[in-house]
Amino acid sequence: MISSMKKIVRGHQQKHLRKYEKIVQEINQYENEMITVTDEGLKAKTAQFKERLKAGETLNTITPEAFAVVREATKRVLGLRAFDVQLIGGLTISRGNVAEMGTGEGKTLVATLPSYVHALEGKGVHVVTVNEYLAKRDYEMIGQIHEFLGLKVGLNESKLSTEGKQEAYQADITYGVGSEFGFDYLRDHMTTDIKNMVQRPFHYAIIDEIDSVLIDEAKTPLVIAGKSPVQPNLYYICAKMARSFKEEEDYTYDRIARSVNLNDQGISKVERAFGIHNLYDLEHHMLYHFVLQALRAHVIYHRDVDYIIDDGDLKLVDMFTGRIMEGRTLGDGLHQAIEAKEDLEITQENKTQATITIQNYFRMYPALSGMTGTAKTEEEEFQTLYGMDVIQVPPHKTNIRKDYEDVIFETTHEKYSAVAKKVKILSKKGQPVIVGTTSITQSETVASYLDEMELEYELLNAKSIEHEVQLISIAGQKGQVTIATNMAGRGTDIMLDEGVKELGGLFILGTERHESRRIDNQLRGRSGRQGDPGETQLYLSLEDDIVKRFGREDIDEIAPVLKKDQQGVVENKEARILLDKTQEMSENSNFSIREYNLKLDNVIYDQRQVIYDWRNKALNTKDPLTLWVDSLQNTVSDLIKEHTPVRDVPEDWHLNQFKETLTLMVPPAVQLDFSNIEEANEIKDQVQMSLDHYIHHLQPLIEKRGVQNQARKVLLNVIDAYWLKHLEDMSRLKEGINLRTYGQEDPLRAYNKEGFNLFSSTYAQIERDASIYLTRILKPLTSQSKGVKNHA
Repeated sequence: MISSMKKIVRGHQQKHLRKYEKIVQEINQYENEMITVTDEGLKAKTAQFKERLKAGETLNTITPEAFAVVREATKRVLGLRAFDVQLIGGLTISRGNVAEMGTGEGKTLVATLPSYVHALEGKGVHVVTVNEYLAKRDYEMIGQIHEFLGLKVGLNESKLSTEGKQEAYQADITYGVGSEFGFDYLRDHMTTDIKNMVQRPFHYAIIDEIDSVLIDEAKTPLVIAGKSPVQPNLYYICAKMARSFKEEEDYTYDRIARSVNLNDQGISKVERAFGIHNLYDLEHHMLYHFVLQALRAHVIYHRDVDYIIDDGDLKLVDMFTGRIMEGRTLGDGLHQAIEAKEDLEITQENKTQATITIQNYFRMYPALSGMTGTAKTEEEEFQTLYGMDVIQVPPHKTNIRKDYEDVIFETTHEKYSAVAKKVKILSKKGQPVIVGTTSITQSETVASYLDEMELEYELLNAKSIEHEVQLISIAGQKGQVTIATNMAGRGTDIMLDEGVKELGGLFILGTERHESRRIDNQLRGRSGRQGDPGETQLYLSLEDDIVKRFGREDIDEIAPVLKKDQQGVVENKEARILLDKTQEMSENSNFSIREYNLKLDNVIYDQRQVIYDWRNKALNTKDPLTLWVDSLQNTVSDLIKEHTPVRDVPEDWHLNQFKETLTLMVPPAVQLDFSNIEEANEIKDQVQMSLDHYIHHLQPLIEKRGVQNQARKVLLNVIDAYWLKHLEDMSRLKEGINLRTYGQEDPLRAYNKEGFNLFSSTYAQIERDASIYLTRILKPLTSQSKGVKNHA
């Protein structure tokens, strides 16, 4: 079965390559023609291609000539000519796949080809790198080619101002780090002014070291967070005020919806206490919010029912189990409001303001592609999660690097001792060596063994990261010894000193299997660039972390029959099989975790799209008031259903509470009379007439710019406040979701279901609060609440 699958994959690979090789022949046919074209003529080609696309041609039809133009421009600007295999790499990327190309094959030059072609559509191309150093390097070097051809090139740096970022994103091709693109997306959807948005709609992205970005960084979401700006004393002041409020006199309490709202007298009381004119002015939005939270803390939340006080700490109680929910807190300042109510010390609140995984950020691009030296081992993941094939591009020069068989030891001490001896031999010979390690601790352990042998070396790990490029660039000098963690210095070419090739080239000495073969291959790929000689070997032990994690039981079986030679090298073939097995288990485990986490994140991804689309409508529309009216109508409809449940007889409907809440949103409803009502439809008809009457009286306000701006700000403020609270709620749900397996429940299904319920509630709350809040603001501008007849 596995053999059959490999044949299918190989056949698929060859099919792609044959197709690309034919296109390369077309590109080469243009080469002599391009040599005769003037610089201005080459630049004019860009405008011609754009016109041809507008006339109906496709990117595929113009690609051969466009690639030939870029190849010629590269020769004139940088003095470099793209090889045929680089053209194949460019075609692979241009068609939305991953090009696997070995170290030194010129991936940076390859990216010039598809980035130019896709930039011709005028919608922006993002070229993504793993750090700002590489982004700036490529922008300054490769950007010259595109500017020579008349395109605008931008660099998206974290230090840029809003205006600087807008300029970078308006360029035809924009270079930057993946995380910075993601953070800009989040910030764009936090702004309350469309003028501060920086990104254009997504179009096409090329990701350099795509495996690093989409796989290695997939575990860590992008999060914009900040400390709550509220001073603790405000919670205490609001708590004191909430104690003075009286139901009906200062506020209304809807026990069905578990919601409280200040009435006119309560609002006046707050305004007098704080010496302000209008609590509903946007500058007092946070004050209003925390007064309301204090009121909720006093009216809705009860000690020894919803929470307990344990040694001065507020602890929530699970209303279903009655158990304390250790470590859980209420969000949006409500937890602090209850602490103030109980006169406890206020805990500092951290707020997640926006978040997205790097996976789901890049999945928003209609066209995505990338390149790397190592991706084939993760092809299934690229196909499953991103719909991309991995095409292994043939090398320009045959790879003559020697990859020796792994050397296995029983203990880590034996392994590190052997590593030090091997380094001493290589150093004495003058052959440069990079000792690859998986962690800072391991790199320092290796260093201590080299110290015992009085060997000189350069140590490159996170503590010396500022010297990364410098240290890795000299790693190919004669006799140089470099200890490096993982892929430190990735993207930097290691040039061999004179005479090093004759010594065997750069020697890569790995000290442990990584969690995937891909990372091991990246380490090996540091040696033997572009046909240079090189040697690689891994020194392993049966005490390595990966063995402890995935092969502990198997080790117990091998131990009694272990055979070692005079140097302490394990000879049992079972040991090699075990190490292969543990790495495969690690790969499968990590893939499953990434796939599972992506499925979890897809839930909030869909919700984020709904909220961000709503925000964008509020930001972009010239008539946010009408957008608010839609929310008002939805809220009123929900309110009717909530207070006239089908399961209850009319006598049990809470119509007085319904009218109180309704009047906060639809002032004319104060005139409604629900006595002698027997059917919900009668209520619906009365309310709809009152609502229509109110909306009619709002029509003149549509022309008022100030009112529209207020409506826009109210919508955005309420959407943002509840979205932040929802993120916290979803985070708490996610934290405990895996415990559902103990109750024979599918965690993913439970997260989907409960996440949907949370979001539905959040959406309804946004519409309800926006309805109440804006009605308050508009009240002085309308007179329809006075003298309006009952429309029953």
